[in-house]
Amino acid sequence: MKDLIIDNEEAMVGAGKMLGSTTKPGDVFALVGDLGAGKTHFTKGLVHGAGCESSVTSPTFPLLHEYLQGKFPIYHFDFYRINSVHELIDIGWDDYTETDGICVIEWADKFPEIIPKSATWFQFSIENNGSRIIQKINSP
Repeated sequence: MKDLIIDNEEAMVGAGKMLGSTTKPGDVFALVGDLGAGKTHFTKGLVHGAGCESSVTSPTFPLLHEYLQGKFPIYHFDFYRINSVHELIDIGWDDYTETDGICVIEWADKFPEIIPKSATWFQFSIENNGSRIIQKINSP
């Protein structure tokens, strides 16, 4: 995936769908970017593109949403309110990353040391004109 310039929410969801349609069990996606940069809308598209029509919302308060109705399970994490790697271990982090599901992690740069080396990292940024840019990056 090359850098994408996204002009609206619908296009952000569409970018996620494009990636979601090519996902396979065991994929891990680490998403990085400021509040409002589009990480959750992108994840919504990814989940739908992977064959699950569940309603997708940010897991900021519950920390994790599980989408189990598609071809394979998708685990959507949000590290924003997590304070330590130990909290992730306590919610079963290793169990999720070692399954045949897909993991999508918002705010992954808070704990890059726990993200599998095989993860694909994306940076989401907001331009002055309001558009968003998605860039594939190396892990921080």
